[in-house]
Amino acid sequence: MNDQVRRRLGIFIGVGLAGGLLPGITLGAETVDAALSLLVAAVVLTVLTQLVHVGPSGRVPLPVLGALGAVGFVQDALIWWLLSWLGPKLSDLRIEGLATILLAALITRATVLLLSQLTSTVEIAED
Repeated sequence: MNDQVRRRLGIFIGVGLAGGLLPGITLGAETVDAALSLLVAAVVLTVLTQLVHVGPSGRVPLPVLGALGAVGFVQDALIWWLLSWLGPKLSDLRIEGLATILLAALITRATVLLLSQLTSTVEIAED
């Protein structure tokens, strides 16, 4: 699995976790509306992070991973902030409060970094 696929999968999983775990993120009342809201958030995050890619390519040392994670966290927080404004216009997605935005960004970035490092480890072990 290449880096780009891992990044996208990490974003989709991170958005799903943030949407399911954080009480400040309100999805649609119906199951279809909730799924659509999560899909909109994941697509917006994926597109914008692909335009400005900040993240590791494969396994990197811990200090570099920390620096890339911090920069990526800021990027994700800004995108979640954009989603707090854009979400109600596109779907039933509502994001309330700066703390929710920061926690959603933390969950998303941690998932992306964890998946990129774990998948690299598994591929190296298989070779």
